[in-house]
Amino acid sequence: MSHQIPVIPSPVLRTAVVLLLALGTGCGSLAKHSENESLSTTLLAYANIVRWGDFEQALTFVDAQSLKDHPLSSIDMERYKQVKVASYNEQPPVPAGPHEVRQTVEIGIVNINTQIERNIIDKQLWRYDEKKKHWHLVSGLPDITQH
Repeated sequence: MSHQIPVIPSPVLRTAVVLLLALGTGCGSLAKHSENESLSTTLLAYANIVRWGDFEQALTFVDAQSLKDHPLSSIDMERYKQVKVASYNEQPPVPAGPHEVRQTVEIGIVNINTQIERNIIDKQLWRYDEKKKHWHLVSGLPDITQH
């Protein structure tokens, strides 16, 4: 009895089989690629929102549990309204653990009352929610009260 390799007649069917095999062996890397793409998109969106000084919108990026553990008061939110963002210079994100990255950002802010500009360092911690396929800012909004 001779063993024959099955022949797949259609070129389209052959391509489909090859793609399915490739997907089956590369699912982990595809998931990681999707996670990295989502990180890039999230960091860019967050940076743009902070650059425009829209801290209420930036708050939507903050992890719900972090907000619960460290709620922002109305006074905190009023402080954000007293500054304008002059610059936002980020370092590349670095892995901090499974599904976590850290990013350090230097933010230039100008007090709208005194017109004094100063720089603050924002040490961000981002965590990926695998179920929701979304990154959340665990470290909270930048501390604009630091000296």
